[in-house]
Amino acid sequence: MKIKSAELALVCGVSSALPRHMQPEIAFIGRSNVGKSSMMNALLGRKSLARTSQTPGKTQTINYYLINKELFFVDLPGYGYAKVSQTTREQWGKMIGRYLKRSPSLKAVFLLIDIRHEPGANDREMYDKLIADGISPFIIATKSDKIPKAQVAKQVSLIRKTLGCPSDMQIIPFSSVSKQGVDEIWEKVEGVLEIGKNDEQPFCGTK
Repeated sequence: MKIKSAELALVCGVSSALPRHMQPEIAFIGRSNVGKSSMMNALLGRKSLARTSQTPGKTQTINYYLINKELFFVDLPGYGYAKVSQTTREQWGKMIGRYLKRSPSLKAVFLLIDIRHEPGANDREMYDKLIADGISPFIIATKSDKIPKAQVAKQVSLIRKTLGCPSDMQIIPFSSVSKQGVDEIWEKVEGVLEIGKNDEQPFCGTK
């Protein structure tokens, strides 16, 4: 997809009502500091549209980025950040759950996992929650440039095994530095949008 325009259009907090619009939504979620903002900037060919930070937990709202006036990339708060209160973590969890269950425009969810590590309890919990909610997410293994190329396949297999993903579910290695995975992610997005043109269901699966 050729990016003609991209802008932060909407921001929703804990108590905000979810917006209603005609454009489809593609949501991105992952553990804090998994590289979500860097990935979105790489996909959109921007340096700082989605704010990046060395401090985990920076994204505390649901941020809607309008792409080409025709779809939204939705940046969900990172989970698993320990340096906030239990009450705050619970509020973020409720906000994320409300979005995933109630957004009428949601068409796909990309779940980001750090390729360097075995998925943690929070990653497994999020994957299981998505599946339980009838959402079959696309899996992105971020920061692939930070491990030797010879280890990428091994780490992808570890992610698949730990999460319990089906053997035919594609896991996309990604690097915001080398841009590995950018084309593959856009192929998934465009495929979902094409299916959605003739699909009245609120969510498109990965197959």
